[in-house]
Amino acid sequence: MSQTTKIAVVGAGSISESHLKSYASNPQAELYAICDLNEERARAKAEKYNIPNVYTDYNEMLKDPAIEAISICTWNNSHAPISIAALNAGKHVLCEKPLCKTVEEALAVQEAVRRSGKTLQVGFVRRYASNTRIVKEYIDNGDFGELYYAKATCIRRLGNPGGWFSDIERSGGGPLIDLGVHVIDLCWYLMGRPKVKSVSGNTYRKLGNRSNVKNLSYYKAADYNAEHNDVEDLANAVIRFENGASLLVDVSFTLHAKKDEISVKLFGEKGGFEVEPELAIVTEKYDTILNVTPQVNNLSFDFVSGFQDEIDHFIGVCRGERETLSPVEDGVEMMKILCGIYESAEKGVEVRF
Repeated sequence: MSQTTKIAVVGAGSISESHLKSYASNPQAELYAICDLNEERARAKAEKYNIPNVYTDYNEMLKDPAIEAISICTWNNSHAPISIAALNAGKHVLCEKPLCKTVEEALAVQEAVRRSGKTLQVGFVRRYASNTRIVKEYIDNGDFGELYYAKATCIRRLGNPGGWFSDIERSGGGPLIDLGVHVIDLCWYLMGRPKVKSVSGNTYRKLGNRSNVKNLSYYKAADYNAEHNDVEDLANAVIRFENGASLLVDVSFTLHAKKDEISVKLFGEKGGFEVEPELAIVTEKYDTILNVTPQVNNLSFDFVSGFQDEIDHFIGVCRGERETLSPVEDGVEMMKILCGIYESAEKGVEVRF
């Protein structure tokens, strides 16, 4: 095995910065190529990170046998075709969440993984975060008993990024597929990835992108266009699992809420815990309830170190030293849940699996 693993990054937009910076900080990774439809943007990243090869066509890039793995940081509607092309070319893949837009696409990607013998790691970055790792050890040792209920919230009162995020053709949806995927997956992962039984969901398009609001700034996509918005403002759902556990979730790009809110809580027979907004454990000892605060570096999800841990893990996968924590199969299951919620909302009925 070579001393470094040669990496190509497809997509030079905002999320690519987290990938590029993390690869650059890993001594076993070598940033070898970058690809973007916008050549100027790709060349700017190449110059910043000393990347020798620049492309505007990922198919051309994938012909280079020196490339061992790729990160996909593009619009959601391109995740599946790029993943399949990369796997067919014999590359390992780290694909930003969500895996794709539809269950059919997800199954096609899964089949490509099986054919290729390569690994696809879905970018469920919160699985790799330190606060997740810490609480997972408690779970694995039975400290909370059976986890039977979870609540996940990711509310933005003003935060529709616009651009491709608000274009359903490219994104596949709004806050549910962009934000909800993170908190739903985190709960599902920590609950032991139980088989989904049914979902009942609602989506709302009441407020639009609220581009009229003044005096309050928020992140906007590079291709922000206030005229185009055909995704939901808000989504909520109840997800039931075959083992009897349930998950309640609500997420928004915009809502008449007092403030932004992120909350991830899980409850078990012997105790409960919160992962967001800060890691906290609730337990009972000698007939007394205890609220426990772990003494750790990051009680909350740290964006920079979370991505570094995810990329470091992926490099270990590429080098045959580790197995991914977020395999393609989990990406498929998550697409079933997300698409099930959208279907339930559209039809006004519970969707059963």
